[in-house]
Amino acid sequence: MPSVTDNTPQRPDSGPTRTPELPTQYVPAEVEVPLYERWVERGYFEADAKSGRPAYAIVIPPPNVTGSLHLGHAFEHTLIDALTRRKRMQGYETLWQPGMDHAGIATQNVVERELAKEGTSRHDLGREAFVERVWQWKAESGGQIAGQMRRLGDGVAWNRDRFTMDEGLSRAVQTVFKKMFDDGLIYRAERIINWCPRCLTAISDIEVDYQDDDGELVSLRYGDGDETVVVATTRAETMLGDTAVAVHPDDARYAHLVGKRIRLPLTDRSIPVVADAHVDPEFGTGAVKVTPAHDPNDFAIGQRHGLESIGVLDERGVITAHGPFQGLDRFEARSAIVAALRAEGRIVAEKRPYAHSVGHCSRCRTTLEPRLSLQWWVKVESLAKAAGDAVRDGRVAIHPADMAQRYFDWVDNMHDWCISRQLWWGHRIPVWHGPDGETVCVGPDEEPPGGEGWAQDTDVLDTWFSSGLWPFSTLGWPEQTADLEKFYPNSVLVTGYDLMFFWIARMMMFGLYAMDGVPPFRTIALHGMVRDEFGKKMSKSFGNTVNPLDWMDAYGSDAVRFTLARGANPGTDVPIGEDWVQASRNFANKIWNATRFALMNGATVEGEFPPVERLSAADRWILSRLNTVVAEADAYYDDYQFAKLSDALYHFAWDEVFDWYVELSKTTFFAGGEQAAVSARVLGEVLDVTLRLLHPVVPFVTETLWTTLTGGESLVVADWPRDSGFRDAAAEAEIALVRQVVTEVRRFRSDQGLQPGQKVPARFDAAGTALAPHEAAVRQLLRLQPEGDGFSATASLPVAGVTVALDLSGTIDVAAERKRLTKDLAAAEKEKSDAGKKLGNEAFLAKAPDQVVEKIRGRLATAEADIARIRAQLSGLPQE
Repeated sequence: MPSVTDNTPQRPDSGPTRTPELPTQYVPAEVEVPLYERWVERGYFEADAKSGRPAYAIVIPPPNVTGSLHLGHAFEHTLIDALTRRKRMQGYETLWQPGMDHAGIATQNVVERELAKEGTSRHDLGREAFVERVWQWKAESGGQIAGQMRRLGDGVAWNRDRFTMDEGLSRAVQTVFKKMFDDGLIYRAERIINWCPRCLTAISDIEVDYQDDDGELVSLRYGDGDETVVVATTRAETMLGDTAVAVHPDDARYAHLVGKRIRLPLTDRSIPVVADAHVDPEFGTGAVKVTPAHDPNDFAIGQRHGLESIGVLDERGVITAHGPFQGLDRFEARSAIVAALRAEGRIVAEKRPYAHSVGHCSRCRTTLEPRLSLQWWVKVESLAKAAGDAVRDGRVAIHPADMAQRYFDWVDNMHDWCISRQLWWGHRIPVWHGPDGETVCVGPDEEPPGGEGWAQDTDVLDTWFSSGLWPFSTLGWPEQTADLEKFYPNSVLVTGYDLMFFWIARMMMFGLYAMDGVPPFRTIALHGMVRDEFGKKMSKSFGNTVNPLDWMDAYGSDAVRFTLARGANPGTDVPIGEDWVQASRNFANKIWNATRFALMNGATVEGEFPPVERLSAADRWILSRLNTVVAEADAYYDDYQFAKLSDALYHFAWDEVFDWYVELSKTTFFAGGEQAAVSARVLGEVLDVTLRLLHPVVPFVTETLWTTLTGGESLVVADWPRDSGFRDAAAEAEIALVRQVVTEVRRFRSDQGLQPGQKVPARFDAAGTALAPHEAAVRQLLRLQPEGDGFSATASLPVAGVTVALDLSGTIDVAAERKRLTKDLAAAEKEKSDAGKKLGNEAFLAKAPDQVVEKIRGRLATAEADIARIRAQLSGLPQE
């Protein structure tokens, strides 16, 4: 084992020296698919519950069976895959649990659209036949995303693939429902819910998209004479269901009306005026119409005052109230009712357009309707408290920590959860209703009641109910399986902060409830949303969505993965543009070309590693840096800092290994001999470890290069690098001086207009310094020729304690260069003068905004730096 690096990759047995070869170019399309299938065939991603290795488990946030891979999926999957690949390399029994969600509403809508094309409907088929048709669709067309996950390189345990409607998970759902029902945590009641008149079902809060719509605000006069109250509404059609007007108890304007009844226009009813502290006396007229059947706040007021709830809209949003408006669609009724009120002189004011936030169904975009409905509910108070306590007492950590307060804000104020949906596709409510109003909840091993008049509840469960059981139902619960013992609780949950309330909180509640107080995961690692390169939300309506498969086809999966990981700062959104993916493709090509060069020059992992005393300063520098980067990578992984991790690996690989160590080694390789063999062995070691560090994020190109370099079986099952603790500050300082000299001279050459490959005679005056041993490498990197006869130092650069003298005679047009620089100097001096005058003007400083003043100060600083640079360039020019 090499003491300097203390890394033990899978090396081939000793034998004849190999001459590995690589194609001249990396073509991802030729590598990725067959390489992934090889990994799957060899079973690398499967997990053994009976192994003695420590467990590391992550569940996939189950994508909808109707879905396809979008950038959000690709982003999240890249992060999870990186974590699990690293843990597998570290020797953990690693399980990344795959699966899909049955997505009740979305899937039912898809199949209903297919039926519509055939000229039929689910009602024509009947419930049983329709559900069979959905299963048929799922078998033929569902799960497109699974194939796309393979393209991305997801290292999931495919033999454990689960579906929220499969037999085992259905058993878990029924078991939990029965237990909660028996414990009094599930009940049936009439409450206000979000209702979709198109999907004809209650809608979860997560499925409500709020947007500002241009509507109308109409002020209506209720009552007559001294008993008049003005209220305002954006939903005039609901006034037919008003059962009160509410005012604040302390509002003196309406004190004489409280307890009295006033006439409700367009009806033959009178309604009471009630005093309720919910009303804001400072808002509008200080009086509000109360429609308990069509507004959640009004429902609460109605409950407090014993008001009647009168529904005036049916399930399709059609007016049911007797009278001239019966049978009208809600929007048609709105206009008709306003016209009728106007005719009666009841309209006090109208405002159009009036922008206000309106809930829409995320599946079909229909405007939702708050509606009083008999539904099944989960009593969440004790469950939510347990979910909050698990984070507060440290059993579960939220990362980043500042997201925890948002979690507490939700679980500490959670309302009872409506879990029933009026659909046919989903987990049927396991409750039977009897002929005399009996209710029986049936567990998975119990027979439902039979006989005349007994029927199962027609509703199905909210999709989030079954997905809330995902961390343990996928492991075989309610059976006490070896998988459950090994992999529960999960090590970490990686998901978007947008699911904190609707999925994470529910998994926490279910896990703690069903698993005897053991939370479903130890850490919740939250990431942000993928946005376009300008930071704008990706949306089909904006025209800025991207199919990640298009980018994978064009640039390779590694390029897409690396781009996403490099933007992943915990809890913050991720902007991404195609040019960034192109840059990541260039990085993959750089890795390929540099490794190919190294292999052509003998880089190897074979043989004993040289002792430290045989290593050059460059060798010791890169090994010192290598161990530092290994330690940094571990720290970033453990803190879920994927952006910092990717950036550190990028700059180490490109800047230090490829641009500096490989270049510094060229002189040694060209010279040959014993030191060349030492450098080849060091370069092989550095590439070996670097490729292992990069593998979890960019698995395809690294696998191809590493197996060629080492002859090892696969990086997927190779050892993760370890920091040996080796550091060499002296070597790092020495190479820093080399880099400083080369960088400064390169800058000077560029300033003088010299081409990168143009050779220039030079004297390297480094005798007696730490840079003396590096003269050959410096000359090679800077294209500096020996002095030769007739050498005349026309420019001299003191840098890093040495002097580099250059003979530029004949290499540039001195007169033209002096003229160009003199012109640039004049422009810089004018810029300095103009900025200085403004900053010296007290009247200007007193009136100008701070950002304007700061901008001018920046211009002044830039001008001063330009003047110093140009004068140095002029002084370095040969004398004419």
